[in-house]
Amino acid sequence: MSEVTTPEVRPQRPYFSSGPCAKPPVWSPDKLATESLGRSHRAKIGKTRLAYCIDLMREMLQLPDTHRIGIVPGSDTGAFEMAMWTMLGARPVTALAWESFGEGWVTDAAKQLKLDPTIIRADYGQLPDLGQVDWSNDVLFTWNGTTSGVRVPNGDWIAADREGLSFADATSAVFAYDLPWDKIDVATFSWQKVLGGEGGHGVLILGPRAVERLESHTPAWPLPKVFRLMSKGALAEGVFKGETINTPSMLAVEDAIFALEWARSLGGLDGLKARSDANAAALDKIVAERDWLSHLAADPASRSKTSVCLSVAGANADFIKSFAGLLEKQGAAYDIAGYRDAPPGLRIWCGATVDTADIEALGPWLDWAYASLK
Repeated sequence: MSEVTTPEVRPQRPYFSSGPCAKPPVWSPDKLATESLGRSHRAKIGKTRLAYCIDLMREMLQLPDTHRIGIVPGSDTGAFEMAMWTMLGARPVTALAWESFGEGWVTDAAKQLKLDPTIIRADYGQLPDLGQVDWSNDVLFTWNGTTSGVRVPNGDWIAADREGLSFADATSAVFAYDLPWDKIDVATFSWQKVLGGEGGHGVLILGPRAVERLESHTPAWPLPKVFRLMSKGALAEGVFKGETINTPSMLAVEDAIFALEWARSLGGLDGLKARSDANAAALDKIVAERDWLSHLAADPASRSKTSVCLSVAGANADFIKSFAGLLEKQGAAYDIAGYRDAPPGLRIWCGATVDTADIEALGPWLDWAYASLK
């Protein structure tokens, strides 16, 4: 290894994890508002800050007034399972899976809720035939496959006259793409992805058709308290005004508010998208210049611009573990090994909280690690 030349320039912030992701570049703990800490989340200050966080999310996402936003427990997983358990069962279900989290929703629908879903699968790196989807069904899918680097290219495949509901696990897509909210009945995400926020809380977005389903359909199974969105036969509107179902971390809320205000300073959604696009383009250039590196998602139209998954020629799981370990030891890149269920490879976060200069500085370090191990 001593014969391999070590690059002179390291990424200033070598945080390339795909979740939790890098904090905003201007972040520091002393910049967080703390007046709500140690206070009840149901006191005026707590409810005000929670409502402000919701309002900021609506503004940054350019979300129409037809859609409600709620802060719920359990990160994106909790939010998506809340949606499944409260709204499924009224119609047949189709579940799309091309990576591990999509497979998780297949398992929930089939084995936990026992709904006998139609399952449409594709291998890692591929997108299934979206034309197969029957929109008389409720449809579960991931907008951006965090563990495969594959995303749906747009919402054109979602029927405007659909009878079923569209359920989008959009956790690594929200704040990185233009999402067609008229095509999305349910969306979920967590702050820990594109915003670089803290984990533990999820966000549930409901369109009017989802609300109608909640008010007209009673699930056949018991609902845990943290999943209940109905109260006395009506939608629990307070959940979408900052009256959370259980106690939230106000520190995590203040952290999310900081990230959202940072996003506003960039120009909102357009600014966030521009940063992510620039990062993905910089990584594309790195890949194009190396014959030993390639995208797991071969089709650029369905390739993620946030959780970018790469294949390394001849690499197995042990090679990737050593590769990532070398870079971490050097302080050049943290947490870039691919997801444990994915084919052995690298996964590099290119969301808005990463600086493009750090992506560019990463290229020589990838060369160094590859040459060192070879």
